[in-house]
Amino acid sequence: MTETSSKIRRALVSVSDKTGLIELGQGLADLGVEILSTGGSAKALKDAGVAVKEVSSHTGFPEIMDGRVKTLHPTIHGGILARRDLETHLQAMDEHGIAPIDMVVVNLYPFEATVTSGADYQACVENIDIGGPAMVRASAKNHASVTIVTNPADYADVIAELKASGGSTSFALRQKLAARAYGHTARYDSMIAGWLEKELGNAFPPEITLGGKLQDVLRYGENPHQEAAVYQSMEKRPGVASAIQHQGKALSYNNLNDTDAAFELVSEFSEPAVAIIKHANPCGVASAATLSEAYAKALSCDPVSAFGGIIAVNRSLDAATAEEISRLFAEVIIAPELDDAAKAVLAGKKNLRVLTTGGMADPAAGGMTMKTIAGGFLLQSRDSGCIRESDLKVVTKRAPTEQEMRDLLFAFRVGKHVKSNAIVYVKDGATVGIGAGQMSRVDSSRIAAWKSAEASEAAGLQEPATKGSVVSSDAFFPFSDGLLAAAAAGATAVIQPGGSMRDDEVIAAADEAGLAMVFTGMRHFRH
Repeated sequence: MTETSSKIRRALVSVSDKTGLIELGQGLADLGVEILSTGGSAKALKDAGVAVKEVSSHTGFPEIMDGRVKTLHPTIHGGILARRDLETHLQAMDEHGIAPIDMVVVNLYPFEATVTSGADYQACVENIDIGGPAMVRASAKNHASVTIVTNPADYADVIAELKASGGSTSFALRQKLAARAYGHTARYDSMIAGWLEKELGNAFPPEITLGGKLQDVLRYGENPHQEAAVYQSMEKRPGVASAIQHQGKALSYNNLNDTDAAFELVSEFSEPAVAIIKHANPCGVASAATLSEAYAKALSCDPVSAFGGIIAVNRSLDAATAEEISRLFAEVIIAPELDDAAKAVLAGKKNLRVLTTGGMADPAAGGMTMKTIAGGFLLQSRDSGCIRESDLKVVTKRAPTEQEMRDLLFAFRVGKHVKSNAIVYVKDGATVGIGAGQMSRVDSSRIAAWKSAEASEAAGLQEPATKGSVVSSDAFFPFSDGLLAAAAAGATAVIQPGGSMRDDEVIAAADEAGLAMVFTGMRHFRH
């Protein structure tokens, strides 16, 4: 392919998103470009005093079927697709009276916005664009001669190059815009396919594509030698990807991953709650009457690990809590809202990232999560399982007390967000020991108890905070050793899924130790 500049004499402009349309039209008109347009785009340009030729006048054929057919015409597509370097194509244009179209500015019907607005099925179907993608793909294919522009963010660069070059675009610009155009239509088609499959109830269709919009290119990935970027998906779930950053340095790959984990965890609770996360695992979670009280309880679980951590809250962040948090070195704070007084308190910590989401994630909502593997990816429904007291089965001679039951449910919710094997000790609505990611469940029990004892000693407590606590396990105890390790740490009640071949042995050990134990029938592995 010959890499040459392309003179822009005629442009077709038809956009749903009118952002920057008038400035673009005026810029093209000032350069002497003839503008073809349709519908609302043509009206907006005319109203602004920009000379426009209606597409129907150009083709000699009217728009029909409520606008479904207007640009699907040989005069349009011949003008876009003709190769300027082939004599046969030029002869065909001359024979059929087809004028070349050198630039196409198109963005598509607002399908995504229509679906997310809750519109009915027919309205969504009517917002599936046909002529737009056809023009975009045709223009992108013929980028040797045609400039395709699909994003208003690119208008300024296009006009600047046209002015600098005397009305032409370079091959480098056309190639870059063509790549973006195919990405634009691919994401669009992906959204439509995903919506239709969802309407059909097909969670796992025979073919699937993933659509996303680039939000930011990151400095690096998990490690400095890795490249990384963050994209936004179609899912409208409050969280770090759509959050507003009020201050602080740019978020890193690890910041984003850990902040997502923190916000998803704290969203589990309806009462004021705080979660402190380090390397995607919680090092302290608590609920209380106020955020500041919850923060103090969460921090006391493991104040050493909390240094440099991520803090998530499920209420508008107030000044009192902000004051307490500001005493700790933290990487990120994420909250649904941030009041002015709290903002003023945190403003002095220039490097601290402060994010607001505008709402909380729904822990019971559906959706999909993905993990890549070599040569493919794993897709599964989000772990939206939520255990209530009515779901529990008491399997020991002693039933939990009311306080133990509250703490057991709290511990199991936290354990859902701890990497397996996960053991969580809780007392009075706060974690007092967390064991995460061990190959052996008994090791998780021991590590959680050891860290709790260390934190208790540092706090000047006379006995470990795990004494009188309850304990949660994300999966069944395969042997009684893990349960006995928890009993040795001072736990009085246990919550676990059950389902082991040795359940009877584990229940007998619990009875012998005087523990109350409940089965959930649901596990929460997290890898």
